[in-house]
Parts: sequence; structure tokens; C-alpha cells
Amino acid sequence: MSSRFQGRNAIVTGSTQGLGRALLERMADEGLSGAIVTGRSVERGNDVVAGLAARGCEATFVSADLADPDDAQRIIEIARESYGVVHHLANCAAITDRGSILDTGVDLFDAMMAVNVRAPFLLIQGVARMARAAGTPASIVNIGSVVAWGGPEILAPYSISKGALMTLTRNAAYALMRDRIRVVAVNPGWMDTPGEDVIQRRYHDGGDTWLAEAEATLPFGRLIKIDEIVNTLAFVLSDEAGMMTGTIIDFDQSVRGAGPVPVQQERLR
Repeated sequence: MSSRFQGRNAIVTGSTQGLGRALLERMADEGLSGAIVTGRSVERGNDVVAGLAARGCEATFVSADLADPDDAQRIIEIARESYGVVHHLANCAAITDRGSILDTGVDLFDAMMAVNVRAPFLLIQGVARMARAAGTPASIVNIGSVVAWGGPEILAPYSISKGALMTLTRNAAYALMRDRIRVVAVNPGWMDTPGEDVIQRRYHDGGDTWLAEAEATLPFGRLIKIDEIVNTLAFVLSDEAGMMTGTIIDFDQSVRGAGPVPVQQERLR
């Protein structure tokens, strides 16, 4: 087993389920020493902590609502008290509620920006200050979305927030470069996650067969799987990524600027 994260500490938001949890488990399998687990479910948080401990990683659960800036600051303070310095940050937490330019209210817009942009800003700031004080390199990955480049009409505030996150990524990467603090964004496309199942059932009348029906229309015959994204996140957080910073990685079965996602069709001759 790789030891890419041996002796390192990490904060991963939204890590009580889905992508965030899978990333922490991968990092623990590869030697991660200390972890801050965040989310709103105490039961799931404690379960993740127990699973990480079984992998040899000391973990602390912080129950947090990232819409509250005090909670973001509290995550940083607990990480400082627990581990002294944080070497890796993954901003996986996000809200994805629907809304168009015509029907999005102020409350939804503000909540989206608070969780999807302000919280990552505060956490990057906190981790960067710790790393600079300790004189140690650090790496940060922001989970964006391919809709950051524009997005469909029903995802107006979400797309706007992810566009802001891309700009935050590049601005922070440039500002922190000489401190050897790298910042990268990964923009996944349509993913098969527990959260996406909830979204499909809540907003799109998805039934038990929605996943199979959706996957049948896609070029690779499937939605992106969590482990595929975890492979990329673990790489960009590790030293193997070298001096990669300010990079925006689109991880999707489409080509930006080349038209809509192609449906399954007879191969062109």
C-alpha cells in the first residue's frame, strides 16, 4: 500500500458520506496520520472516525454547518489544537439546490455562496496561515463542477458559486505559490453519489431506475463513480503532483466548447 500521506494531517469537509468520506478513507489507507471529519450528522461522523481509527488514522469529528462562518473558523481551531498543522485540505462540502435566474431568491443565493464559496475561502485561509507559520508545504483541492463554465438554467446559483470557486482556486494558488502551498480545483461532471440519488428523487421525480436510465444515455455508459474522482483527488493532494497549482481539471465525459454531451449512437465511420 502506498504511503503518500505518511505523517500528514488533513481536513476534508463533507466527509461523513460520499466523496469526502471515500477520500479520507483512501488517504488513511495511504498513511494519513490525523484527520478532521466534518459534517452535520453526528452518527455518521462518529462512524467515519471509527473507520479511520481502524485504518490507523487518528480522527476528530467536528459537527459543522458551513453556512455559519463561525463553524468554519471552529474547524480550523480544532485542527490547530489537535494536530498543530494541516498539510492537506479538501473542500468537498457543497449544497446543490435548484434555482434559475428568474426564481432564485436571496436566501437561496446567499446560502449557496456561503457554503460553496465563503466556507472554502475561510478554510483555505486558515490552513494557509497554519502552514506558513510552521514553514511546511501544503496542498488544497476544491471540488467544483463542470457547470462552473456556465451551467443549465435550473442551476443558476450553484453554477455561479462554482465559477467563483474556480476564481478562488487560481487567486489563492498564485498568492500562496512562494509558500509552497498548492491549490487545485477538480470539476466533476454527473456523479453517482448518495447525494445525487436524493437530488434526483427530490427534484426530478427519479424512481428506483433513474440511474440505469441515465447511464444508458452517456458515452461511457455510466455516471462518474466516486472512486474515479478519489484517484484524482489523492494524486493532486500528494507530492506526486509536483508543482501543479492553479490548475482546473474538468473530469467529465464531455468536451467543453464542443457541444452537448453526445448520446450513445452508432460509431462514426
